[in-house]
Amino acid sequence: MTSIIKVNVAPTSFKLASEQVVAWAQNLESRYVCVANVHALMEAHDSPEFMQVLNQADMVTPDGMPLIWMLRLKGHRGQTRVYGPTLMLYVLEKAALENLPVGFYGGKPEILNTLIQKMSAAYPGLQIAYSFSPPYRESDSAEDAKIVERINDSGARILFVGLGCPKQEKWMAAHRGKTNVVMVGVGAAFDFHAGAVAQSPEWMQKIGLEWLFRLMVEPRRLWRRYLYNNPRFIFLAILDLLGLFR
Repeated sequence: MTSIIKVNVAPTSFKLASEQVVAWAQNLESRYVCVANVHALMEAHDSPEFMQVLNQADMVTPDGMPLIWMLRLKGHRGQTRVYGPTLMLYVLEKAALENLPVGFYGGKPEILNTLIQKMSAAYPGLQIAYSFSPPYRESDSAEDAKIVERINDSGARILFVGLGCPKQEKWMAAHRGKTNVVMVGVGAAFDFHAGAVAQSPEWMQKIGLEWLFRLMVEPRRLWRRYLYNNPRFIFLAILDLLGLFR
């Protein structure tokens, strides 16, 4: 792990991360994996509780290009991006090959239905054992117990969680040890892979401008995330690299 403004991020790759998720699933372990970008790190900077959620995760992958650049500057020169939506596809492919049932938690019902159809077509033999679109409000204890029971009864071994940051990370942290699955928080991946929301062009992703594309697509929802958090992250990252971040 390498610390970036106090969040421990794994210098990993799609191959290594997906292999680790599958290995945990084959061993029937309850784990959770976060994919971190600038937004996640700034949420952690502003909230000690969320900082703990990230740093107690079994793996935090570098999702955003600024994190890649930070890892490279900290000695991991070959580091590449481990983008949540693409990591999901890597894990699905391996799960289909290894006959590991998977599940999806989050998103709107119509999004989940389309997602299941598309992923089933893309990965022949993929076993989708569970899917659920939870309400926007918090579930009470009885509802949560029923959700946990249904996840465990489904036989799913890997659960993709698409609730958005920081909700999905908090949910996974609260359910490690309760659910018999490896949980992977994948953010907007359900919307992207179902075709409901456009992904940025690959060239924009490579040069760190995905945030600009998403801001143009969803300005009302994302303006604060990018225009407020990005400048703050740059300032804190510079302090971190200079050894002045406390």
